[in-house]
Amino acid sequence: MHLEMSADDLAFRDEVRAFLDTELTPDMREASRLNSGVFAEHEISQRWYKALYKKGWIAPTWPAEYGGTGWTPMQRYIYDSEAGQIGTPSINVMGLALAGPVLMEFGTKA
Repeated sequence: MHLEMSADDLAFRDEVRAFLDTELTPDMREASRLNSGVFAEHEISQRWYKALYKKGWIAPTWPAEYGGTGWTPMQRYIYDSEAGQIGTPSINVMGLALAGPVLMEFGTKA
């Protein structure tokens, strides 16, 4: 397996780092660090979700045509690694990982 990052991957990593440095506020970091459960408190989670949504990164596993990022596997790895290292609040995956993919696969336009 070849895991060396390309120039595009390195540029994306820099973009992710800059986004995290800007949008993940100290109080969000602290709330995430102190969280003993799966999800951060509601107010912190909502602010983080809004930042991800504004950037277009709220649905990293979805294809772009359904509002996702359309990221490559390497881009997902880079984002997940950087977000994990810095301690971002967890995303509630009920809609994003469970309901959304089922609707994309089996839903109708109606």
